[in-house]
Amino acid sequence: MNFGEAINELKHGNAVARKGWNGNGIYIKLQKPDENSFMTHEYVYIDTTGLRTNNPNAPMDRVPWLASQTDMLADDWVVVE
Repeated sequence: MNFGEAINELKHGNAVARKGWNGNGIYIKLQKPDENSFMTHEYVYIDTTGLRTNNPNAPMDRVPWLASQTDMLADDWVVVE
């Protein structure tokens, strides 16, 4: 799946990831603000809380995400269950 298709999946509420990303358990998702949100517009975040790695210093967070050119041009996007 290409980046445009991945964005479409995000808009439909699905999480997506790249096969080429280092580590398993990483995905991105679209956050839609609700009445409890500080944000007023949708944004994409990356979730690494489920990262499976041997690196004890790897971040396990949810933070806003920006695509790199490599991510935008990749064709290895998949929907994450």
